[in-house]
Amino acid sequence: MPLSRRTALLALPALLAGCSTTPVPIARMPYDPSIGFADPARQAIIHTAYAFAAPASLADRPWEAAEAISQAEFLTIELTYGPRWIGMTFSPGAFVQARPEWRAALGIDQSAEPQAVIDAFTAVRYAYGGENPAAAAAALRPPLFTPGGEAALRRLSALPPLPRTAWAASLAQREMWAIQRQNSVGNNWE
Repeated sequence: MPLSRRTALLALPALLAGCSTTPVPIARMPYDPSIGFADPARQAIIHTAYAFAAPASLADRPWEAAEAISQAEFLTIELTYGPRWIGMTFSPGAFVQARPEWRAALGIDQSAEPQAVIDAFTAVRYAYGGENPAAAAAALRPPLFTPGGEAALRRLSALPPLPRTAWAASLAQREMWAIQRQNSVGNNWE
């Protein structure tokens, strides 16, 4: 029985990953009760597109900036390796190119594992949710963050414009909507 074209396209990243000697990085967003069981990738695409297009919305809201940056870290991996995003042509590379920008702005080690960054920013969000800013500062420690602590929290509270990041997020949102429109008109390649 021949495979459908869609099935073959979806299997391609898994086959290519099996040929590589480099392990595929993994990034997961934690469960967020405020969104329930909504799709974390779609939520991240929508939120980052808004947040980085309107950076003033993040000013003095380090928990919001932490969420947007952790979502960008997640999308860098998810859009590059997630088989369901195979229709995205440009945004996976755009996030990879933008990552040095947001990491430099926040003093994040350029070689850090994405999940370590996501986990640190999740701790920041939970600390603020628990009204414990000291715990938020403690989550941003060296060597992952330089200088770390309160200084890293101040950077998070006053993110500069991140044009590459804003472009990547906007591009991802456009591509996601295009894929959704394509799928909604019945073109499922079967």
